[in-house]
Amino acid sequence: MKKWVWLTGGLLVCTGFVIGIVFWKIQKEVKKDDPEYIVQFMKENKGNKNVSVAIQYNRQSWVEQHTKEPLPLASTVKIIVAIAYAQQAADGHINPQQQVRLRELETFYIPKTDGGAHEAWLAQLNLNGKGSVPLSEVANGMITYSSNANTDYLMHVLGLQTINEVLTQLDVKGHELLYPIASALYIPIQLRDEKSLTNKETLTALKDMGMAEYRERALAIHENWLEKPLTKEEKAQAIKILNLDVQRVWSDRLIRASTSDYISILEKLNSKNYFTEDVHKYLDPVMEQLIQNPRNQGWLTHAGQKGGSTAFVLTQAAYAEDKEGNQTEIAFFANDLKTMEQIKLSTSMNSFQLKFLTDEKFRVRLQRELAE
Repeated sequence: MKKWVWLTGGLLVCTGFVIGIVFWKIQKEVKKDDPEYIVQFMKENKGNKNVSVAIQYNRQSWVEQHTKEPLPLASTVKIIVAIAYAQQAADGHINPQQQVRLRELETFYIPKTDGGAHEAWLAQLNLNGKGSVPLSEVANGMITYSSNANTDYLMHVLGLQTINEVLTQLDVKGHELLYPIASALYIPIQLRDEKSLTNKETLTALKDMGMAEYRERALAIHENWLEKPLTKEEKAQAIKILNLDVQRVWSDRLIRASTSDYISILEKLNSKNYFTEDVHKYLDPVMEQLIQNPRNQGWLTHAGQKGGSTAFVLTQAAYAEDKEGNQTEIAFFANDLKTMEQIKLSTSMNSFQLKFLTDEKFRVRLQRELAE
């Protein structure tokens, strides 16, 4: 049992049967949870700057691969929003128990763009007809379920300028400034309609657009939605243009940082002495929902994580302290992934982390093999 639940005619008939077996074997292999796949992937990508890994064990650097390389964070960036939320709650600037109408969150929700995250969060709320939730639950949904709508709503409530000041406080100089994630999904259709472009011309214009303009558009869309939310029809039209090529541009332009930046952040979260007790009072329930599981409580003092993914990206940032006082921080960022790589990495990340935390022989071998 796992200790750590990281929340992730005859010929034709014969031919069809063979194809079915082959497909089943491929599917089984892809979905196989194998920590060794992560190890092998890191070894094979030592020279690849699109794969960045930083692992610390008891403040000792254990694995380092391209740790200074800025890569798209995907939803891992939501750690910064969670810190800003906790700081403002501790300072009394926001009330975590303030009720938030679900309709307000709907403003920032574009269906079929978050892997079902927002709908999964809503489904487990057991609202019984209620149309609102506490602000603290919005933050929980951002981290545990990775709702982009909740993230953009919190950016509105907390203020992007204040959120970005957290980066200065944390002294992560290589971390790009945050901007609204969900709102950026509307840029392609806005650009197409604004300039009367074909879909092909829209893709070219997106690729040619400077990052400053891209951010400005995302911010403007974010503000505009507050005044005039999209209709269901407008959201449906926005989804239609988001083919894989357009998604690639969106993915490539996501906020970037390095694993070196995030190891520094994870170290601060793990230490429990960088932020005040008041901040941890609000931060830990959001970041450390793993500890709600009784099996984890039996062997971990605390643990938190946030992962992220797109069709081309997989990121993971995790920290933990076990009952013996051993502290671990793991930051794993990979970009430009093939579909099979993305799926297999995602499937095996939990068991890799668990193996590293609990198996000393595995830790030693990992350090030795990646140092060769």
